[in-house]
Amino acid sequence: MSRRSGILEFAVLGLLRESPMHGYELRKRLNTSLGIFRAFSYGTLYPCLKTLVASGWLIEEPAGDPADTAPATGRSAASSSSLTGRRAKIVYRLTAEGKEHFEELLSHTGPDAWEDEHFAARFAFFGQTERDVRMRVLEGRRSRLEERLEKMRASLARTRERLDDYTLELQRHGMESVEREVRWLNELIESERSGRDRRRSSPEGSAQQDTPGETGGLPRHRDNTPPDPSDDTAK
Repeated sequence: MSRRSGILEFAVLGLLRESPMHGYELRKRLNTSLGIFRAFSYGTLYPCLKTLVASGWLIEEPAGDPADTAPATGRSAASSSSLTGRRAKIVYRLTAEGKEHFEELLSHTGPDAWEDEHFAARFAFFGQTERDVRMRVLEGRRSRLEERLEKMRASLARTRERLDDYTLELQRHGMESVEREVRWLNELIESERSGRDRRRSSPEGSAQQDTPGETGGLPRHRDNTPPDPSDDTAK
């Protein structure tokens, strides 16, 4: 499985954990909520859905009256389709095994979680992620960008005299984009730590349990959307 298909499967499982959806709605949510998927097509999504169904992580149900929770099967589904004169719309629902698999994926904090597209997908589901996992992902991403920034600076120092003004400005723009994301990560990490420290210093018996969805006092006055990694001009 390619890295990008793995990211798509992760995002699909995360969105369906919130609620069942049909393919068109799911594609729309991927495009609007997760900008990293704005260029993908139905030809990419539906093979992914079929794979997840085959793995037992999703089930397909014909869409119908929301009050009717029992999925139509066999003749019932065929009859419904013939009466409407069109194929019944399929709704995808997360299974118990799918939820367990997604929660396992959420706990991963290895190097893949620090890469551009994977990090953006992981960050989109931080509201469902444990605080300690969020911290490890944020710190790993920061370390990865600091390494990238060091390489970019070294490369610019070696080639500065050979670059024309426009190429030089493009290189500087790439560095500024990485520096901006590092500052953003520093703020997020500090906010997470501050939230943890506040709970530890609470009077005995009043400490809150660390659960997914707690933001650790993130600065609400700012847009916490991850900077677009496509701004980087060097990797």
